[in-house]
Amino acid sequence: MHSPSSADNEVSISVDSSERNMTSIVLISIIATIGGFLFGFDSGVVNGTVDGLTQAFTINPNAIGTVVASILIGCAIGAFFAGTWADTYGRRGILLLAAAMFILSSWGAGVASSTLEFVIYRLIGGLAIGAASIICPAYISELVPAEYRGKLSSIQQIAIISGLTAAALSNYFLATSAGSAVNELWLGFTAWRWMYWVGIIPGVIFLLTLLTIPESPRFLVSNGKKEKAIVVLTKLYGEKAALKTTDEIYASLSHDHKPAFSDLLDKTKGRIRPILWIGVGLAVLQQFVGINVVFYYGAVLWQAAGFSESDSLAISVVSGVVSIGACFITFFLVDKIGRKPLLLIGSVGMTITLALVAYAFAGAPLDDKGHLILSGSTGILALVSANLYVVFFNMSWGPVVWIMLGEMFPNQIRGTGLAVAGFAQWIANWTITTTFPILLASSLGLAGAYSIYAFCSLFSIFFIIWWVKETKGVELEKMEG
Repeated sequence: MHSPSSADNEVSISVDSSERNMTSIVLISIIATIGGFLFGFDSGVVNGTVDGLTQAFTINPNAIGTVVASILIGCAIGAFFAGTWADTYGRRGILLLAAAMFILSSWGAGVASSTLEFVIYRLIGGLAIGAASIICPAYISELVPAEYRGKLSSIQQIAIISGLTAAALSNYFLATSAGSAVNELWLGFTAWRWMYWVGIIPGVIFLLTLLTIPESPRFLVSNGKKEKAIVVLTKLYGEKAALKTTDEIYASLSHDHKPAFSDLLDKTKGRIRPILWIGVGLAVLQQFVGINVVFYYGAVLWQAAGFSESDSLAISVVSGVVSIGACFITFFLVDKIGRKPLLLIGSVGMTITLALVAYAFAGAPLDDKGHLILSGSTGILALVSANLYVVFFNMSWGPVVWIMLGEMFPNQIRGTGLAVAGFAQWIANWTITTTFPILLASSLGLAGAYSIYAFCSLFSIFFIIWWVKETKGVELEKMEG
């Protein structure tokens, strides 16, 4: 990648902006981000079903965490294979497969009669989440004009958080209607099963709407279907822009072979391309700053810090609302000031706020049960800092990393690059998710956990300064690896 000259900034699909069909471009982007909504919904729905699962399958309390986290294994596998499959079967084709797997997983998790059956269906859901997590932003990046690419790609993060929030609200409504998640609700089935079945609705909507959108023109060109690519681009950008863009896509590809993992190696230097390390670094650091502790353990975290259960749930809801609001900051700024400045602002803000949270936890006394006592100024400091941390993450690393992963790789290695970066992202997600309870129960406690996340955030500042290059306004055909 590079910071292009003004001549480079004359992006190929904006030859004549008056011929653009922006309504279709925006609608296509919104349809693609339904995958992000399902990503969030399927990730969050399990939080309201733990008691139901434990009771229905007689799961050992010590093993429930493994059962719940099983979906992350599927996510890692789905992300790894989706990139290469998308190079073979198309971006739209993989999204259709993901939609079908979302539906199957939601139905199956609800009808499961054993722990093994439940885990299998959740693994299928994980495959769908992993695929959607990387293919949705890549597809959007390949369809929209460069000057709007960041804005439209940032909708993905809004969709993910909206899905998490929708799952929480759905779980709350169903549990309240039944009196408890383990009580019978409708047609003789308990409420926790209906929590999974609700996910069938957005899954079907995603599947049907995907049938109305085109395949990525960059995939079509790479698979020898240049005429079909011209048809797609002509409908969206006009004939002149379509012809110019297809020629540039063709010129950016290797024609002696289809995209392959071997393309990730720099043949002249005999080493892995630096752009892959940057992509993996962005993906891993997005998780190592600890955001999923807030998403997955929000209520647990605040109860451990001394807040009541009801207050903890309320704080988690506030964090969700704040997260969505923060994403809109990115929506309006990412194509104006660029990706790198937003990442830097986010890293500095997260480092400070995480350090303040760790400081508040470290200085708080313990009650006779070993819980922190957060009161007065200490409690306010922890609460305000934690929510400011959520703001900084969701205006920067949350959406911007997805944007950059979808656009930073050259056409020839976009699928394989996303496969490796996506796999690394989900392994990092699993690492943070599984180690937090261990840290919480250890001598390090909450203060130690947040100190580790603060250190990772501090490192991300230097990572951005030294290695990350700006991609704002750069056409995909001009990305360098």
